[in-house]
Amino acid sequence: MVSLSSFAQSINAGVDEIINREMKIRRIPGLQIAVVQNGKIVSNKSYGLSNVQDHIPVNNTTVFPLNSNTKIFTGVAVMQLVEQGEMNLNAPISTYLNDLPAEWQKITVDQLLTHISGLPDILQLFDPVTGNVGPLKTEHVIWEKLKTIPLDSKTGEQFSYNQTNYYVLGKIIDKLTHQSFVNFFEEKQFKVAHLKNTLFGDSRDVIPHYAPSYSYRSFFDGKKVNEDRLTNNYYEFPDFSRTSGGLNSTAEDIGNWLIALQKGKIFRNSSTLDLMWSPGTFNNGTPTNWVRGWGIAKLRKSHKAIGMSGGNRSAVLVYPDDNLSVIVLTNLGGSSPEDFIEEIAGCYIPGIIKADPLTNLRKNLQKIGYGNAIDFVKKEKKANPDFNPQEVELNNWAYRMMTTNHKKEALEIFKLNVYLFPDSWNVYDSYGEVLLKTGDKNKGIEMYKKSIELNPDNENGKKILDQIKNN
Repeated sequence: MVSLSSFAQSINAGVDEIINREMKIRRIPGLQIAVVQNGKIVSNKSYGLSNVQDHIPVNNTTVFPLNSNTKIFTGVAVMQLVEQGEMNLNAPISTYLNDLPAEWQKITVDQLLTHISGLPDILQLFDPVTGNVGPLKTEHVIWEKLKTIPLDSKTGEQFSYNQTNYYVLGKIIDKLTHQSFVNFFEEKQFKVAHLKNTLFGDSRDVIPHYAPSYSYRSFFDGKKVNEDRLTNNYYEFPDFSRTSGGLNSTAEDIGNWLIALQKGKIFRNSSTLDLMWSPGTFNNGTPTNWVRGWGIAKLRKSHKAIGMSGGNRSAVLVYPDDNLSVIVLTNLGGSSPEDFIEEIAGCYIPGIIKADPLTNLRKNLQKIGYGNAIDFVKKEKKANPDFNPQEVELNNWAYRMMTTNHKKEALEIFKLNVYLFPDSWNVYDSYGEVLLKTGDKNKGIEMYKKSIELNPDNENGKKILDQIKNN
């Protein structure tokens, strides 16, 4: 008979093996993890260095930027107001904000939450790396300028992830609560969940126990170096934009927040949580890729998972039916812990590995080669009817590989996506993009043309083809 302690030791050894392996492969300086099971934090561990230059190790109070994981807190804030009757998901945003452009007025709160508003991205108007807003010095000037930019797509027709959606939600929260969204978050979430190390801020702010951000670069001062080097990152998020990416926290704090969320301390009714963790709908009635505020929605038959990733460096995943959550925070942009977080969850519930096609696919392709992706999927689908990789997940995974310069591997996954979803305009658009980046111009043009054939409203594809034609 295996003792409970032996079982726990086996789990911990498995988690350590995965994290140490991935930290080595991805060259992650420092990492923090928390695991919540059955309403309790059962693991809270730290690895590596928080501050590389001064050789300061990560510990359980090291504070990491959450980047877009901030959006899950914003989603909760919106749902709190919905629950209180202060906000209606289906209401046009013109119900709450005045002086909007005519084409903005019918956009709903839900369309902001699920990124199908079609709004232009506010990042056109300021640089999050430097915070430089050029001549646009104030929120008022940026807001007025933003309202003059045409929609990127017809509202409710296309998914388009951008920061404007959550900036606008922040404006609505400010107006309805008669206070700043910072104070509303602190009062209604941080204090309720007893979060000790969660606060808004960026590289300008003096944050105790803060882990600097790093990334690997191969270009310096216009010159390419032989080997990429670890560099310091600098980010400025203007205070008015921080509902989309301005929070900092620890894995333990996020674990405690998830416990409070699922135990009914943040919402009054469990139905509010269920509604938040369900997708919105496009105009034609099909479900959106996002649930409300959460960008990872693995709504599969078994081991359903809801979560979010941020800055390509932090990930949160909740398994509501399994009473399990995993939080991984790193200090390296491009580390993509969302690629291996389900493998960690599988140490606690082994069935999760088989339930997640991406984890299954990634583990096998590492052994047999990415060029065999389509053949592997054909065989796996015959053997396992529940093996159904999702278009958006494959697309996002491939783009993450692009950011870490694994272009050949990414190309094979984009190719796989075209094979699996031949009627999707977006997979051809993405495949065309990576083909151009890898030097296959003719094939790239072919893919973009196919994308526009399937979706005549694909303005991005038309723009790319025009640029190629005019060069």
